Amino acid sequence: MYGPLNVPRASHAMFNRLDGLKVCNSFASLPENFYTRLSPHAPGAPHLLHANAQVAALLGLSEAALRTPEFLAVCAGQQPLPGGQTLASVYSGHQFGVWAGQLGDGRAHLLGEVITPQGNWEVQLKGSGRTPYSRMGDGKAVLRSSVREYLVSEAMAGLGIPTTRALALVVSDDPVYRETVETAAVVTRVAPSFVRFGHFEHWARSHDEQKALFDYVVDRFYPECRDPEGGEPASDDAVLLRFLRAVVKRTARLMAQWQLAGFCHGVMNTDNMSILGLTIDYGPYGFMDAFKANHVCNHSDTNGRYAWNAQPAVAHWNLYRLASSLMVLGADGATLGAQIEPYEADFLAAYHAQAADKLGVGAWREGDENLLNDWWGLLHTQAADFTLSFRRLARIEQAPEAFLQLFADQQAARHWLTRYQARLQQDARPADEREQKMDRANPLYVLRNHLAQQAIDAATRGDASEIEQLLTILRDPYTERPGYEAYAALPPDWSQELSVSCSS
Repeated sequence: MYGPLNVPRASHAMFNRLDGLKVCNSFASLPENFYTRLSPHAPGAPHLLHANAQVAALLGLSEAALRTPEFLAVCAGQQPLPGGQTLASVYSGHQFGVWAGQLGDGRAHLLGEVITPQGNWEVQLKGSGRTPYSRMGDGKAVLRSSVREYLVSEAMAGLGIPTTRALALVVSDDPVYRETVETAAVVTRVAPSFVRFGHFEHWARSHDEQKALFDYVVDRFYPECRDPEGGEPASDDAVLLRFLRAVVKRTARLMAQWQLAGFCHGVMNTDNMSILGLTIDYGPYGFMDAFKANHVCNHSDTNGRYAWNAQPAVAHWNLYRLASSLMVLGADGATLGAQIEPYEADFLAAYHAQAADKLGVGAWREGDENLLNDWWGLLHTQAADFTLSFRRLARIEQAPEAFLQLFADQQAARHWLTRYQARLQQDARPADEREQKMDRANPLYVLRNHLAQQAIDAATRGDASEIEQLLTILRDPYTERPGYEAYAALPPDWSQELSVSCSS
């Protein structure tokens, strides 16, 4: 099944075949110890469950291309991307706060890089077989987690949160052994780059390799870091510090977006942190239903290291690990650390600006922090629904009861509302204008666990219609759609039994 036909027209040529694309693999230009060249291991009797026409258009592929045998063969790992060079990259990292040593693409294969006038997109398969970096893993991905990644990639894009994207979902009846026996799947995902903090950590003791990686990333993604200073070329030290500062800003902004979407990543290891500030490596993620400040979405995270309220601090810690790995290039720890010190201010600036939009207030003012903190406290003590509480707050004048019914203690909610409405009066903004602004900042639809599970159940039967339904609303989660009321409702009781873990 394919994405909707009303795909925005691409601003570049569209090709009906993959061999019409202009393809390279710039990562393969790095020294050979950065990766291993190898072919994927395609699952048996693969078939295409869904292809994303909107992402295909970004690459320059028409919908006709998605129906070709060649497209299935490439996305299943049966044949290479024409013009590409298939490889798996090596990296290292800290996992749950502990140095894990060498890691790498244990079940992923980078096929190549599609060159477009709007930028380049790397194409990667996930679940495509063992690599030298699999560390006892089977190199496979299960249908359950693959559907979840396929959907959330597009859900995050719809929310305006930087993310990898999903191009195709291929399924097979091959058995995969996790807690139970499941079936195999391969996700084709795309991003400008899949380079992580962990790539830099891997070369923390190797100057030449670290310099090669650093120059590659800066030249391709942070060229402004080389801008001249006072008419003179920027020094190596200046470029290094500018680069780290830019990564800090992107990471801080991403964390603010996660927090205010109620999104929990689940496994914020350094090898899962994008050097471009993207959300990558979706495993046991979750959007909160009932709000809990210390909500843990990952069943494997028994100590709650990656709880919702810990995510900004974890990202800060991860940035220090990145900075430590850059010391091999000649900068001292104190100088590098100074580039990370503004992280909290960067985070709060983005957080407050977005929170003001979500609350429907004007520019952030003194005292708004207390109002917001007490809002979180109210949601936490009442276990109120994260998404609907914000959405219904926009209509507090005309539908107060719909808002209040989300709270067990309505008196506590009314007490906070009194303060909130006093704050609104300071802006003197018309109610309809405020409501429209809040509706643009507060989604009505998010990828709740039970909605993802319904899509998984249907996909298990070979039915992609629920995936298509979800993509329809998640691509524009702010616009209410008649007939989709069930997708905006409170989760059913059975959803409380759903859990996700690192085995996903």
